[in-house]
Amino acid sequence: EADLQPESGRSPNHVAIDKTVIQLEDEQYSLYAAVDPDSNDLLHTTLEATRTNVIADQVFAELREKHDVDDATVLVDGAVPLHRACEKHGLDFRYERHGNRNRAERVFCEIKRRTIYFSNCLSNANAETAHEWLRSFAFAWNQLI
Repeated sequence: EADLQPESGRSPNHVAIDKTVIQLEDEQYSLYAAVDPDSNDLLHTTLEATRTNVIADQVFAELREKHDVDDATVLVDGAVPLHRACEKHGLDFRYERHGNRNRAERVFCEIKRRTIYFSNCLSNANAETAHEWLRSFAFAWNQLI
């Protein structure tokens, strides 16, 4: 069993963070992804059954444990939990709809497209299977770009 989570120890100048909802069976899950918009590498992914301020805080805590992002500018959309988590962790963040964030949208669109395909093909998959698939996808994405 390989560790397929994206590698640790990066120091990006910018980090784009986004959240989307995916459907598995009859339940909705929040998929969080952090991307380095300069390289389009996935830095961190997580799949959670709920979307709360606590989960957003947890995502940022995990990202900070894995990577040196304290001096990075975090690019976020209008999601209040993401803004709040940046403030809580003392991270410089910027609401951005275009620019560097647009470069990361390619990654987010591909994740969304593939998770929809995954959910349609494996509609009986549980959350752990989806999480393992997501880790594998992140690993493969970073190897191919």
